[in-house]
Amino acid sequence: VQLQASGGGLGQAGGSLRLSCLVPGRTFSSYAVGWFRQGPGKEREFVASIKWDSINTRYADSVKGRFTISRDNAKNTVNLQMNSLKPEDTAVYYCAASSNFAYTSPARYKWWGQGTLVTVST
Repeated sequence: VQLQASGGGLGQAGGSLRLSCLVPGRTFSSYAVGWFRQGPGKEREFVASIKWDSINTRYADSVKGRFTISRDNAKNTVNLQMNSLKPEDTAVYYCAASSNFAYTSPARYKWWGQGTLVTVST
């Protein structure tokens, strides 16, 4: 399964950006999908994840209250709405699929997208 992330770009501090992840395949609705990010010189870190049922979600403390993850199983997409952006949100953002939305380790996610760059200016 090859995921396709899109929607990155340049944002301003305090502003918003929306990322989308397309997960092709008829079994999309059975996967949990997560977003990760990797900033300059940093390790890849968990951002948010959503269970196949669209109800259960999980967020990193650093984005809680600012980012919202959602999914549309009819369109095979998962979105990450990023509000109140901060310069420290600058990173390449990746979407990934797993069998369990509770996983926060990248090693637990089997399928990955190519990444999309988000740059937040002051």
